[in-house]
Amino acid sequence: MRVSSRGDIDPFIVMDVMTRAAELEAQGRHIVHMEVGQPGTPAPLGARRALTSALESESLGYSLTVGMQDLRQRIAQLYDEWYGIDLDPERVIVTTGSSGGFLLTFASLFDAGARVGIGAPGYPSYLQLLKATDLEPVVLQTQEAARFQPRPDDIRGRNLEGLMVASPGNPSGTMLSRPALTRLMEAAADEEISFISDEIYHGLHYEDRAVSALEISDQAYVINSFSKYFSMTGWRVGWMVVPEDHVRRVERIAQHMFICAPTASQVAACAAMDCPEELNANLTVYARNRALMLDQLPKAGFRRIAPPDGGFYLYADVSDLTSDSRIFAREILEKAGVAVTPGLDFDKARGKGTLRFSYAAASEEIREGLDRLKVFMAEREAVRA
Repeated sequence: MRVSSRGDIDPFIVMDVMTRAAELEAQGRHIVHMEVGQPGTPAPLGARRALTSALESESLGYSLTVGMQDLRQRIAQLYDEWYGIDLDPERVIVTTGSSGGFLLTFASLFDAGARVGIGAPGYPSYLQLLKATDLEPVVLQTQEAARFQPRPDDIRGRNLEGLMVASPGNPSGTMLSRPALTRLMEAAADEEISFISDEIYHGLHYEDRAVSALEISDQAYVINSFSKYFSMTGWRVGWMVVPEDHVRRVERIAQHMFICAPTASQVAACAAMDCPEELNANLTVYARNRALMLDQLPKAGFRRIAPPDGGFYLYADVSDLTSDSRIFAREILEKAGVAVTPGLDFDKARGKGTLRFSYAAASEEIREGLDRLKVFMAEREAVRA
């Protein structure tokens, strides 16, 4: 049977790590999970209760393609609460997770062959989804001095039609300041580059808050999700905010691609937004874990770490420890029982010398994992000596 070249994309390496970790767990081993970007907490209690009630009283059939109106209104209210933005709910489109938002964005903005800039290190699915939709990803090799975020000089003269930016970033956790984001968006506008802002880790910040692209300009596509801050990964519900004159075109594409996001998940998501105590308690755990990681990872030998502003990851340069992060991560998993992600997922050119550590798990697990890493690294160093 003939197949499409769209399927000739790279695997998501972290999923392979998770598979091997599951195999070891099936053998009775306790694995500490620092590989997966997933909260260790369930959806907020209020969200679960709202769904239980809806299951008893509603059919939960198709919603409108753009999403349930009360959810769209509540998302618009969030922009006032977080950023002081008066957002028209009609510009909000509820999606099947942020991944659905990416596909709708690419279909709405670009024709086949369009060149879209993405920073490296960066979320691996950007690259693969662009390839799978017949677009040309242009990898921008960001620098540590720029906090692994694109700068205006990175996009000038590159013949780009689009630029996708994530702040906080995955895997680095670094954020663009308001002045830096403003300069980047202005440079994109000057080059007539469509600006796409992935804001999935907003709400997860530890000092200064993240800045939304909508604070600077309405001429952007903003993508977000209930997966991270709202602790609803498997519910597959997110949203996008688009310019007013783009709503109908995105809606038409979504009607055929998805019909609508899962209605049950929309019910839960709407209620989740009114659970601040539980969500802030989760954030307190992440902050504690972040402090633990920053204190203890260098003691284990991982000393070159990008300073994370948000999210729940640490990105470490381990080029002084290995020439192949995939082999190194496998060694850590097999011998220490700690699952971490090789940097090759995020940066094809330099990822052999980096690892990503997630600190989204419970604090007791994080402590256990750090203790194991210190023992493993000490034993490894003794053998090498």
